[in-house]
Amino acid sequence: MDQPDTSIDRLKRIVVQRLESLGRAGITQLPRRAATPLEAPEPTSQPASPEPVAPVPSKLEPPRTAEQERPEDMKKGRSKDKAAALAIVQQEVAACQRCEELACSRTQTVFGVGDPNAKLCFFGEAPGADEDRQGEPFVGRAGKMLNDIIQKGMGMERSDVYILNVLKCRPPGNRNPSPEESVNCREYFERQLEIISPKFICCLGTVAAQNLLQTTTPVGKLRGTVHDYRGAKVVVTYHPSYLLRNPSAKKFTWEDVQLLLGEMGLPVPERG
Repeated sequence: MDQPDTSIDRLKRIVVQRLESLGRAGITQLPRRAATPLEAPEPTSQPASPEPVAPVPSKLEPPRTAEQERPEDMKKGRSKDKAAALAIVQQEVAACQRCEELACSRTQTVFGVGDPNAKLCFFGEAPGADEDRQGEPFVGRAGKMLNDIIQKGMGMERSDVYILNVLKCRPPGNRNPSPEESVNCREYFERQLEIISPKFICCLGTVAAQNLLQTTTPVGKLRGTVHDYRGAKVVVTYHPSYLLRNPSAKKFTWEDVQLLLGEMGLPVPERG
């Protein structure tokens, strides 16, 4: 008795008949169909290339290019570079023996103080007794007067500016610097200003103004006008020590401060 025809047997006969039909038509190879998700792919002689994997976002920020640096980061970098450059000049100043009298009589050199990235520099003449003792410019009575000019007159802080002198050593008896001493120290203050690159300079007194601008014109004729020093705008006013001796001249310094603020684009603080 014949066995019943199962569905599997029918499927086999259909496949065989189909293959025989294809063979008679000259077809000897069939294209491989894609494997379904449930089927494993057939092994090949060459290992399959790995599928590309999408990158996983990292919580760490990649290094920035110069164009991508944040403004505050760039400013910090510039400040560090300038501070390092100033430190090199300061070491040279500390070892300087160009002016024998000053080198023998000084307690220490007085280089400068303030923000290396300052837009404004105050430029004086030479250290006094207090400065020679503490190693910082404008720390005595004249320094207090300068602080008042900066804070009350300009609405700024001492730490916002940079303060330096023509000479880095105190002349004996607080005398004015000699021309030779000023020439010996010129290299140092020029390098300081070159490193800081201020946009504005306020000269305090005759010695500072005449040395910076290389002129013999007195302060009275230099003030009230904006001068130029290598691209920086220069305003000239009286030295704080002169104001202590001549309080009536404070009104002229106030005019000079207003001129400076106007050039800097800053408002004039209300006077209490």
